[in-house]
Order: sequence, then structure tokens, then C-alpha cells
Amino acid sequence: MTTFCVMKLLCQAIRNENRYTKRFVGTLLTQTSQKRVFSPFWMVVPDPRKSSVFGLTQPFCTAEKSHREPKTKAAFGSVGRRIPYRILHVINQDGESLGNMHRAEALKLMDQHDLKLVLLRENAEPPVYRLMTGQQIHEEQLRRAEKKKASPKTGMVQKELSFSSAIAKNDLETKTKQIVQWIEKKYHVKVTIRQAKDSNTDMFVLFDQILETVSEKATYLSKPKVTREGVSTCILRHMSDKELKAQKMEKEKNSTVKKDENEDLKSSELHQ
Repeated sequence: MTTFCVMKLLCQAIRNENRYTKRFVGTLLTQTSQKRVFSPFWMVVPDPRKSSVFGLTQPFCTAEKSHREPKTKAAFGSVGRRIPYRILHVINQDGESLGNMHRAEALKLMDQHDLKLVLLRENAEPPVYRLMTGQQIHEEQLRRAEKKKASPKTGMVQKELSFSSAIAKNDLETKTKQIVQWIEKKYHVKVTIRQAKDSNTDMFVLFDQILETVSEKATYLSKPKVTREGVSTCILRHMSDKELKAQKMEKEKNSTVKKDENEDLKSSELHQ
């Protein structure tokens, strides 16, 4: 009888131990899963069929990393009505400052004059916005695209050359030879011409003369333009293989056409 009671108590103790162990392990796993990071630990799990089982859990992590995409700079243009800033510094379509105002007031002005609101300087305090017409936005986009196109690429070497419109013929030839050498090395060459006093020489004619000298290999990256009063610039670049091939084909075509015209002319002269 005593043996039977002892066996019964022993079985009851084993069942209680299993129940408490499962409850403890379940609580531990639940708490750990909330943290979403599991650290290595030793765990002793009693088994009725075996005296004890030892196991080592490997560390692992289920944390989800938030992959934020880098904020890309928006293209220049109308920003619509979604403005994240409460106070803005507003400039009108003529470039005059209207001072700081609430965004609701800026949107009201935009609607009243049928204009677009464009972000100019986001890092200013407060951010600067301008009221612009669709035509003004289009012209500014073209200007920025031209500026970006004219800027040298990363790793691209740009040389600069500057002289007066009153430059002597020999000096111009020397400058042109220097440009040819840089072009052959596939450098970008920025040419700046200053209008000399009492000089009637057209700066754009000088640019055309330089380009004609290097036309076999170079073309305009940025066409001649006036940067400020009395100063004009252009940027020359080496033509790509595709452009050189197209230029060669065009010359051959023109040469063939000219040859045919000469033959027709001779033929007509003989018939006369």
C-alpha cells in the first residue's frame, strides 16, 4: 500500500513538473517573440521517457529592418497644393518678394492669379516658394537642363581658354592649336571671349571660326551664349564614334552629289 501511494505521488509530481515547465517555456518564448530577438540559452526539458534532454538554441533574429528609400530631389516644377510647411516666403511672378505668409494665403494667391507655386529653396527658413506661369516654369526647366548638360561629368576633365575679341590672327591660331590638342585627348574645352573696347569683331564669328578648325573631331557641348555684358562663352567636346561615322557618311554623300552635278554640267556643255 505504501509503495502504491509513493508511486502515485511520484507520477503526480512528474505531471506537475511537466505542466509548470511547459508554462514557463511558453511564457519565455512569448516574451522573447515580442522583442523579436532570440539570444542563445540552454534549456532543460524533462521528458517522462528520459531522465533529461539538453538542447542549445541558436541565436536568430526575426526583426524586420525598415528599408527607407533615399529621398530623391523632386524635379523643378509646380508643387500642387500639398505643401508640408505652414509658413512660406513667397515671391511673385515678377521676382518681387511678398514676404512670409501662411500656406493657405499663398494657395489663395495662386488660385486668384491662375499661377503655379514652385519650391525654390527648401533649406531656407522659412522655405522659399515662387508664383510662376506655366511658360516661366518651362523656360526655367530648359535653362536648368542646359546648365546640367553643359556641366562636366564626374571624372571628365574640362580645360578653359580665355582671350579678347581683338586677338591677333597668329595668336588665334596658337589658341586653336591648343584647343585641338585638348579635344584629341577628349577633354571638354570652355572658351571665353571678352569684347575688347573699340573692337567691332563679332565674338560669335570667332566661335564659328574655332569650331570650323576643329569640326573634324569636335562639336558644341554648349552653344555660344552671352554670360554677362561683353563676355560670351561656349564649351566644345569631342564627338562620339557614332557622330564621327555619321559625319563621314554625310561628307561622302555630299561628295557624290557634287560629283554627279559636275558630270551633269559637263554633259550639258557637250550637248550645247
